[in-house]
Amino acid sequence: MDDLVTARLVLHPMTVSEAQRVVAGEMDSGVRWAPGYPTEGDVSAARRFLGTCASTGDPQPFGNYEIRRREDGTAVGGVGFHGAADVNGGVTIGYGLIPSARGQGYASEALRELLRFARAHGVTRVKGDADHDNIASQHVMTAVGMRPTGQDERVRYFEIVWADETENTDLRS
Repeated sequence: MDDLVTARLVLHPMTVSEAQRVVAGEMDSGVRWAPGYPTEGDVSAARRFLGTCASTGDPQPFGNYEIRRREDGTAVGGVGFHGAADVNGGVTIGYGLIPSARGQGYASEALRELLRFARAHGVTRVKGDADHDNIASQHVMTAVGMRPTGQDERVRYFEIVWADETENTDLRS
């Protein structure tokens, strides 16, 4: 599967061996990791990806993507799907950046591209969530067109729904 490329980022689809290296904390000789990568969230996502691959096979294109800066190829975070689309065309997403990469618009740029990609692959609904105190992540989801749909004692839930091809306007940069 090909990388997804934005103005400043490359979203690289993770392979099993790359996910295993993230879990083990062993950098691939061909890829640079920024200090602080992988985060606990990246390791958790890589474990979930490996579990999916072991139980049902590689979920690509609905797997994990490493977020790399285009300028130097350095990994600064991750974005991806929690699995393939359900029978109604819905997916759940997650994302995260190392602290030094936050506040630069990378999360919005990466998530916007992932949403475009999902829509192009027939997804009709994308869900995500953020802890109540993670205002930055809540802002990222609203910035890319996701809307709050509820909350519980721990998190606030967001989603975007496309009913037809003309409703893709929220994803324009």
